[in-house]
Amino acid sequence: MAKVKQHTREPLFHITKRTEVPLKSSVLVRTIAIVLALIVCGIVTKLFTGDNPISIYKTIIHGAIGSGRFLVTIHELALLLCVSLAVTPAFRMKFWNIGAEGQVLIGCLSTAMCMFYLGGKVPEGLLILIMTCMAILAGAIWGVIPAFFKANWGTNETLFTLMMNYVAIQLIEYFLKIADKSGSNVVGPNLLSHGWFPRLFGQNYILNILIVVVITVLIYIYLNFTKHGYEISVVGESENTARYIGINVKKVVIRTMALSGAICGIAGLLLVGGSSHSIDSNLADGRGFTAIMVSWLAKFNPITMVLTALLIVFLERGADEVSSMFGLNADFAEILTGIILFFIIGCEFFINYKINFTHKKTEEVKEGK
Repeated sequence: MAKVKQHTREPLFHITKRTEVPLKSSVLVRTIAIVLALIVCGIVTKLFTGDNPISIYKTIIHGAIGSGRFLVTIHELALLLCVSLAVTPAFRMKFWNIGAEGQVLIGCLSTAMCMFYLGGKVPEGLLILIMTCMAILAGAIWGVIPAFFKANWGTNETLFTLMMNYVAIQLIEYFLKIADKSGSNVVGPNLLSHGWFPRLFGQNYILNILIVVVITVLIYIYLNFTKHGYEISVVGESENTARYIGINVKKVVIRTMALSGAICGIAGLLLVGGSSHSIDSNLADGRGFTAIMVSWLAKFNPITMVLTALLIVFLERGADEVSSMFGLNADFAEILTGIILFFIIGCEFFINYKINFTHKKTEEVKEGK
């Protein structure tokens, strides 16, 4: 038996998951990511437009919280947060609900139909109550349909919920053609003149905001301090474990998606009855997809979602102001938003994982003769 030195190749580095990250470290990493993002945005702005980056940053802040804009920003935050809260129970269960956009639109459609067909025929208070019930019911049904097929036949929920978005869009297009013969593709306040949410403290959006605050608190309690929330977590960790301890997985899947759809229906109610008083197929404005990012960045924590949703809305509102003030193409504002979000999302990797560098080692191996 002779000992022979043999060089073994090892990777330059390997990635390991961090077991626990101190709060100070995670805050520091996120702060560095935002600073780097702003620096890159400044460089890109200077190279491609010649404008002063500092002026653009000031415009972003003014566009989000400037004079007369603060309440609108908070209202946009509330709407995005509502949809984000809706997808969170399903995501905790690892049911990938990509259909929030369609569930919101169905809530919009049911609300608009109540306003269109019952407006002026029943008292305003009763009309708002009917709108609320129908929006919740419609959203819940739209959520239950893919959940039923997933629970019973194992269908792909991602594709199923995504395709139902397009079904919801076509249903709205059909309603628009029936309700408005002019072909404007929008049913506006002149046709939806009843069922508007009342003003509070002389402001239009306060009731919407208060409703979302209540939903945020209730969802936080539901997910963290109730039996249903516990069952959602267990099913998300392992369906086999859930079955072993006696949890009815099919029931949990259907019940959770009914809840997600119902909250999306409420978001549709707030959009039509509480703010726009109109409906078209673009009314959801991509919130169903943006909510996925908000929920994921907050690690499915409803309280943390307030901050992540605020960040997204702040950037979007600021980017719109930059486009109008500097006469830039709207796509350039989206580029700035994308750069900042790229750094924010990318920093999550360094929070959750650690890069370990290795070196080549010489090992002695025994060779038999």
